[in-house]
Amino acid sequence: MNRTRQQWPEGQLRQRQLITTFGPGAMLDMPNCSVIIAGLESWKHGQNVEIQEPRLAAKIAELLNVPSLKLYPPPAHDDLDEHSRVGIGAFIFPQWFLVENEAPLIGRDTNTGARRLVHQRALENGKYKSEGGKKLRATPVRFVCACPAGHISDVDWGYFVHRAKNDCRRPLWLKEYGASNDLSATEICCECGARRSMVEATTHGALGKCNGARPWLGSHKWEKCPNPSRLLIRSASNTYLPRTFSVISLPTVNEGLSAAVDKVWKDVLEEVVSREDLDREMKKARIGKVLVGYTPEQIMKEIERRKAAAAGTGHSTVKEDEFRIITNCPEGDFTDPPHGRFIARSLPRRLWDDPLMQPVERVVLVHRLREVAALTGFTRFESMGMDIDGELQLGVVPAALADEITWVPAVENPGEGIFLQFRREAVENWLARGDVKSREEEFKRGLDLWKGEREISGQAFPGAAYIMLHSLSHLLITEISLECGYSSSAIRERIYGSERTGYGILLYTGSSDSEGTLGGLVEAGRRMPRHLCNALEAGKLCSNDPVCAQHSPDNKVAHRYLHGAACHGCLLISETCCEQFNDFLDRSLVVPTVEGFGAEFFSM
Repeated sequence: MNRTRQQWPEGQLRQRQLITTFGPGAMLDMPNCSVIIAGLESWKHGQNVEIQEPRLAAKIAELLNVPSLKLYPPPAHDDLDEHSRVGIGAFIFPQWFLVENEAPLIGRDTNTGARRLVHQRALENGKYKSEGGKKLRATPVRFVCACPAGHISDVDWGYFVHRAKNDCRRPLWLKEYGASNDLSATEICCECGARRSMVEATTHGALGKCNGARPWLGSHKWEKCPNPSRLLIRSASNTYLPRTFSVISLPTVNEGLSAAVDKVWKDVLEEVVSREDLDREMKKARIGKVLVGYTPEQIMKEIERRKAAAAGTGHSTVKEDEFRIITNCPEGDFTDPPHGRFIARSLPRRLWDDPLMQPVERVVLVHRLREVAALTGFTRFESMGMDIDGELQLGVVPAALADEITWVPAVENPGEGIFLQFRREAVENWLARGDVKSREEEFKRGLDLWKGEREISGQAFPGAAYIMLHSLSHLLITEISLECGYSSSAIRERIYGSERTGYGILLYTGSSDSEGTLGGLVEAGRRMPRHLCNALEAGKLCSNDPVCAQHSPDNKVAHRYLHGAACHGCLLISETCCEQFNDFLDRSLVVPTVEGFGAEFFSM
């Protein structure tokens, strides 16, 4: 793959898209070709400032097994050097193309639906020169091969059509019958007479063993891989499944001091290891001006706090820290400090007390928060989410973003939110009921079937409490979005559903633009009894009932092993909002349905 500047494809993406959809290793359609986003070595920071979130950086460094790393936002167009045309590298991929408007003659059959299959080496400026001298347009082939570990490569078309290694070098053609693009109506033909239907490419071993190719890191980048190659449609949704890790920035003792230290942390204070070092730096006019008003003792404590967080000396999980801070926020009205990143106030119970809200212990209005999300790797075919404690699952190794990881792309998302804390006693009493235990066992059997089909062993069962809160969260998102001013795809969730952390739901907006700070979600929190009532009423009946309500996770026919009473008519929402990618959902654990399992948390 040519890396010269003249060969770089050009285009634009939003910064957040480079975290969630088009990070290193993702394929992207350009006007004249298809490309794969290059690794982090080909990304330029420009004038981007490092994102300060030691807790997140330490967690990712531990996950990726590196001593330390930094968080940077993806390079923005305005930050690029005026003489540079490249912000994020990309390589042309796939390298096989279909030639338009050339009707071949294979054997004695005139194949008007066939197109010539050629390699990029046969093209000149994106065009194929026919035998008659005419330059014909070429488009990237829509088939590639990949494996769940993230490796991806072009299909070895000669191997596939001849069913083995073959010395035949005659031209290849792709023929499609009709306009459906169905694999059974598509075949690869060789002028030697060999032909094979693309539907056979979906069978185990048809495409050979995975060669471990990592074209996003450059040409000739391979690693050993035991997996077989699997057919992948280039535009399918499972071609790139990012592994993101996010945290909510938690308040420090002095937000003003934290903001001041941020300004000189990277250049100066990060290297301070003693009081003497600090005193020496404080004598410099620029440093002293930034930190004016704070004592050396205060500054040294902040330095030590950051370094302890970066070293990961604490043993609490991400969600434990968040739950503890949110549930210990003061009660009362909101007063806006000048540098607050996290501002939450507990709503007095008299303002939301209602019989339906008896299982709820606390309603918290989060007037301001900051979410920091980072890309740590990716997979293909099967996604990898966080566990119920907010930690990334350590049993699965994602594809690498670079040869040597020193930083990862991250984005800051300001927003607001609502937090509901549920009484531990109410949840534990519900978990002890026989009907709940029976439903939980069905989910466990369903998860075992799901892991067996995919040959996955690392996925842990989240428990009935998590599934109940997760399902209730989806019902609330759908209900609250009707009047809070945000679309349902703009509201995200964090579920606290384990005995270790506690039980609660955080619904929040996080956006890199102004949509994340409109104020409508906090106002909706003041009317929580009404929203909860409407959400529960909506969950009792689905437009697909009774089929939806009767579904069991361990049903081998439906193959929906991680769903109970859940479908697109009731619980499924945009996957970008859901921390489990729309898995582990069941409204029968929340409210009574027409099937009447008797496992509902809310009796209505």
